[in-house]
Amino acid sequence: MNHKFWKVFRFYAISCLIAVVVMVPFFWMVSTSLKSKGALMEIPIQWIPENPTMDAYRKVFSKFPFLKAIFNSFFITISYTLITILSASMAAFAFTKIRFPGADGLLKLYLASMMIPTQVTLIPLFVVMNKLGLINTYPSVILPSLFRVFGIFMLVQQMRSIPNDFMEAARIDGAGMFRIFRVVILPLCGSSIATLTITTFMESWNDYLWPLLMLTDRNKMTLTLALNNLNGQYGTEYNVLMAGSLISMIPIIIVYTCAQKNFKHGVMAGGIKG
Repeated sequence: MNHKFWKVFRFYAISCLIAVVVMVPFFWMVSTSLKSKGALMEIPIQWIPENPTMDAYRKVFSKFPFLKAIFNSFFITISYTLITILSASMAAFAFTKIRFPGADGLLKLYLASMMIPTQVTLIPLFVVMNKLGLINTYPSVILPSLFRVFGIFMLVQQMRSIPNDFMEAARIDGAGMFRIFRVVILPLCGSSIATLTITTFMESWNDYLWPLLMLTDRNKMTLTLALNNLNGQYGTEYNVLMAGSLISMIPIIIVYTCAQKNFKHGVMAGGIKG
């Protein structure tokens, strides 16, 4: 009994220690955002500010149209996520439940594109967006969500585990293909869709390189670009930068906290089934 107790105790003690170490940078960000400009370089470091102030948070909104950047990020991220879920689920349904010549070969070819580095596709994508006249528009950042291969891969694993008997029963009741997809298949893929929603939301929210290439108007920039604009040419106010970074982290923390249970189940389902 004592051996089991100490084994469990060591596990939780090590876990708590790792959690504390991981939280140190976050605590430093919070501490820095509450300091005045003069207190940033004080030695020894003040982990708990003696005179905390919210000036850095006020400067964030005065140096850049930060509210507009928050709106832009939400609009682009939500649109990107919804289009990814819709396109990936429909493609996965077609590959797994609609039999057509060359389906397996086409799926393998499509999944093989996951091995192509994202950076390689930036120039062709830029040329396409330029030809379409979409540079410096929201659609230029959102449209690549139509071809998110990882989402198709995840949902294919889940849909393959769904017996075709469910579809046959729905057909007997008079359901068409789209109704089967919407009423039967999608609800059974709930955990994987939730996981894909979280990962896509986080990826789009934190994306920097593609919006940097597409958006030049300050009023259309996302939060990641806004944070970059908080860096000065000759010096950076780190308290302002940390305040902006903390503001940008809030939606990610909320989304992950609310959907943590679904995220765990979805990862397990995608890894085991298929």
